[in-house]
Amino acid sequence: MATAATTRSAGDRLLAVGIVALEFAAAVSTFVASTLLPVVTEELDARDRLGLLVAGGTLGLFVALPLAGTALRRLGAGRTLALGTVVYAGGLVFAATAQQAWVFAAGQFTAGLAGGLLAVFGISAAIRRLDERLRLKVVAASSAMWILPAMAGPAATLALEHAVGWRWTLLVPVPVVLAGRLLVVRAVSGSAGSSSIADDERLRPAGLLVPVGAAAMVLADGVWLGAAAGAACAVAGTVALLPAGTARLRRGGPAALAAMTLFAAGYVGADSLITVLLTDGYGVTLAHAAIVLGAAPFAWGLTSLVVARVAPERQVPAAGLALTAAAVGLLAAGSGTPAFGTLGFETLGFGGALVAWAVAGAGVGLGYPGLYLRSTAATGTGTGTEAAELAAAVITAEAIGGLPGRAGGGALASIDGGLPAAYGAFAVVLGLAALAATRSRAAGPRRPAG
Repeated sequence: MATAATTRSAGDRLLAVGIVALEFAAAVSTFVASTLLPVVTEELDARDRLGLLVAGGTLGLFVALPLAGTALRRLGAGRTLALGTVVYAGGLVFAATAQQAWVFAAGQFTAGLAGGLLAVFGISAAIRRLDERLRLKVVAASSAMWILPAMAGPAATLALEHAVGWRWTLLVPVPVVLAGRLLVVRAVSGSAGSSSIADDERLRPAGLLVPVGAAAMVLADGVWLGAAAGAACAVAGTVALLPAGTARLRRGGPAALAAMTLFAAGYVGADSLITVLLTDGYGVTLAHAAIVLGAAPFAWGLTSLVVARVAPERQVPAAGLALTAAAVGLLAAGSGTPAFGTLGFETLGFGGALVAWAVAGAGVGLGYPGLYLRSTAATGTGTGTEAAELAAAVITAEAIGGLPGRAGGGALASIDGGLPAAYGAFAVVLGLAALAATRSRAAGPRRPAG
């Protein structure tokens, strides 16, 4: 019995290391993609196809998620892992050799498909095995994993781009991603597929609504009726995938999950286009844009660590998200475009943009930990695995919020003068996330009358 418990404990620690490694890999991938986006856009002459460039991989991920559990059952863990690994690397190579925007997007879509296939071994399944104490440590460590890449990632990416070109640089994250994935696979071994989001029956009927809607927004090409229909489809899929009560902002965990979804739509969308906003709207060099790029995640990670150490009991998700919304709105208003110039705003310049984006990250650092805790707080009315189920729901909420944010923001930014408007929309969505977060604290027990 003791041996089994010891083995399980060692496996959980390995699993925690793997999850944190995957977060580090996600940070590296994010900074590489965001830093290279202006270069790729210019190289492929794709300024009017930003939605394709930023949303392709996430679209592929969501298309694959409803199918991943079936693939695992039919192919087995070893073949699923091998197939996913080969297709993931192949998709990125396809993107790296692209000469046209749609080919680049197709390569990213293929890599995303493989990512969805590998998600059967991923965090959403694995995190259920961790007890609450270890799970919260993983959340704090995962936030810290963004600090070093934020400091060094953009500069290192630019150095590599100058040395070997953007195509080879795009492939740099592959070994890091696969190493983290293998750690998780080793930790969960034979039970990887039993509780994955990819094997969740809820995803089968509704799972494709989100990517179909996002694809419609990306491919609408200025046809607003088509874009609106795509947005409605994505919203319907989002509502169907999230737990009951989320769309109605039921007080407590459901409202927290709604806030998490809206946060992901606003922040992930803004983050995916920040370097383009800076190079186009602010006229700064790519090197300066790369410095700004790292400011928000650095501030996010640092603020989260400080809050966790100094005042872990102080949870201010609504205030933090409101601060992020205000900072993103300031970036939109300060881009120096004619539409906002008529309101009396002048361009913030490099220094102002750096401060605004850092403040946006600090707001997330203040708001995200508390929002996560409220999203995963068991009500005590369900089974003992309720908190772990909610932990998986948080990952779902972030993923399905981020896709429409990327797709819709990229589609809006693709039109002339649309980039500041996209950031204005991101600010509005983040403001709605802050409002939803005001209902994220569970109602206390009612006092008896008299």
